[in-house]
Amino acid sequence: MVAENPCVAEVCIANTSMIVLLRDGREIATPLSWFPRLASASVEQRAAWEPAAAGHGIHWPLVDEDLSVEGLLQGQTAWFNDARSE
Repeated sequence: MVAENPCVAEVCIANTSMIVLLRDGREIATPLSWFPRLASASVEQRAAWEPAAAGHGIHWPLVDEDLSVEGLLQGQTAWFNDARSE
């Protein structure tokens, strides 16, 4: 059964990848290179994330980066989001 409203439980960032654990048990793994602000951030900046939008998003206040769980599930990159805002 797939959850209708997936929410973030944990974020783990390694040298080249980001794994987002959802409360329903799913994991989303993406290349860190998809998100240049996070890729260039320090370990401390990457670790300072907080849930946003009642858990439907992730916010890094020290990096000024916001990602949605829905976007991650759809495979959207930071470039996709930047192109939509222009």
